[in-house]
Amino acid sequence: MNHLDKTDHPPTVQETELLRFTTAGSVDDGKSTLIGRLLFDSKSIFEDQLDAIQKFSGAADQGSVNLALLTDGLRAEREQGITIDVAYRYFATPRRKFIIADTPGHEQYTRNMVTGASTADLAVILIDARKGVLTQSRRHAYISSLLGIPNLVVAINKMDLLDYRESRFRQIVNDFTSFAEHLDPGNITFIPISALQGDNIVNQSDHMPWYDGPTLLSHLEQVDVRDRRNLNNFRFPVQYVIRPDQDFRGYAGRIVSGTVSLGDDVIILPANERARISSILTPDGEVDDAGPGESVVLQLDQERDISRGDMIVKLDDVPESATRFEATVCWMYKQPLQTGKTYDVMHTTRSTRAVVGGISHRFDVDSLEQIPEKKLNLNEIGNVVLETAQPLFIDPYHVNSGTGSFILIDPDTNVTAGAGLIVEGSGAPDAHRHNTPSEKTEHVFWQDWNISREDREIHNGHKAAVVWFTGVSGAGKTTLAKVLEKELWEKGYQTMLLDGDQLRHGLNRNLGFSPADRKENIRRVGEVARLFFEQGNIVLCSFVSPYKDDRKTVRDLFPEDRFLEVHVHCRPETLIRRDPKKLYRKAQLGQLKSLTGYDSEYQAPGDEALSVDTDTTEVEQAISAIAAGLYPIVKKISKKV
Repeated sequence: MNHLDKTDHPPTVQETELLRFTTAGSVDDGKSTLIGRLLFDSKSIFEDQLDAIQKFSGAADQGSVNLALLTDGLRAEREQGITIDVAYRYFATPRRKFIIADTPGHEQYTRNMVTGASTADLAVILIDARKGVLTQSRRHAYISSLLGIPNLVVAINKMDLLDYRESRFRQIVNDFTSFAEHLDPGNITFIPISALQGDNIVNQSDHMPWYDGPTLLSHLEQVDVRDRRNLNNFRFPVQYVIRPDQDFRGYAGRIVSGTVSLGDDVIILPANERARISSILTPDGEVDDAGPGESVVLQLDQERDISRGDMIVKLDDVPESATRFEATVCWMYKQPLQTGKTYDVMHTTRSTRAVVGGISHRFDVDSLEQIPEKKLNLNEIGNVVLETAQPLFIDPYHVNSGTGSFILIDPDTNVTAGAGLIVEGSGAPDAHRHNTPSEKTEHVFWQDWNISREDREIHNGHKAAVVWFTGVSGAGKTTLAKVLEKELWEKGYQTMLLDGDQLRHGLNRNLGFSPADRKENIRRVGEVARLFFEQGNIVLCSFVSPYKDDRKTVRDLFPEDRFLEVHVHCRPETLIRRDPKKLYRKAQLGQLKSLTGYDSEYQAPGDEALSVDTDTTEVEQAISAIAAGLYPIVKKISKKV
């Protein structure tokens, strides 16, 4: 009997809810045919669709069409006979609405399954009865477990090609069950099917009387879809600040988890400032409370300095603020993930730079062994340690998928390179990097600043800031930094000048001038500058710092409005004429290799930096231009007596 003909009782609210499920399997296991059969037998396709695929497949009637064409809609997929992208399909029965994510079976498209399964309530893993449990079957089961999908259906397909033998079905059930014992796959249901013939898809099969379980559609209609949303931990990443006039300031975003009500006491991260919810606005008007998935505008009872990437949470339930955390990463890019590589990380509405601090292991999806590894290749899954330039507000993925997940983007190509699930943080609310990106320091715990920067700024009578002078040797960086520091000092500002030669005589004396050593040199300088910044000082840094990526990493260590980059430059002939350290002379004689600006690359800043041409600008004019950008940042405040 067709399930659509059931009229024994009217549908309830529970029965008409939405089920999101994903399908996965190896190549030619029949996923597209399975979905086509679901749509066809549940009468969820239009006549013109049937006519189109009937014409394309050359079928004599609609009963003999190639049902895979209902889902393989792309020309390239039809020509190759495979699915190459995630295809989302929608259908409904009187009992329930469905969204299907059909993901590719080819190993090189494993990353697509992560996308399709990320929001699924159930996963259907298709296994060819002739081939049994393959590596791809295990990989998809592992990913389903990793993403916390609560329900798993193992559909053993093409039973018609094996004369519907029960023994083969039982053998595959045993093989898969043995593998799944090492996972946490939730509820597993095994169903023998023939997608091509329609056995046990919508209607019960007459060819397998030994099977007394549900059909696939019956199971999809009746499976318990519990609310996977986190209703406990309120997390509201700010996406946009709405300020139409001076009388209104609202913070727009989507509630990732938890609920919020009028009058709730909240805290704003990373500023750790307290406030109270004064109104909650939705597209339908003002409401008293809101929950997960809702897009709202929150207003607070007092003005706060909040911007995109900040997070509003309940006062008594604050997530971890971490710059170092462990995560499981599914790698999606042809260039391998390697220790020491820098990526852009996007987490909720916050983005920053991240360095791969270490790779502890990758997972062998056949044996589930943890194999020590120094890199992750395309489609491999492993555990890594990430160290970010700015703190992220995180929860473990198994607690909160919204704040426990992120993506990594290659900064050179802007390609989404990896998807990550946070295992745990460092326990350090502001822990920063180790001595080198590849080292791992254990048993070290962050200690909060004894006296906050804000208190030190009040004590000093001015705001803290960083002025970063960059440019090749001889351009005039240090000259300008020294003159500016004296002017600031004479006006009563607390300052600290960091110069490249000084640090290379001490802290960085073990570093050379290779690209890796230059990178580490600037990383260390950034950390030192941050220490003086937290002391409330105006920190003047004079470093060649030839690479944009390294300067961006340093910039991200500080609040956006407290960092001023100054590009000091002049003509090449002026550099050679000045040559204060005789470096260009040595380079010309072949006595010095890799001199930045001569035979080694210098990546000049763009519009983000204040440009000073020392060929055309006198020192006093340059200082005036820099001071004009700096003084509004470090404006005087009332000293604490």
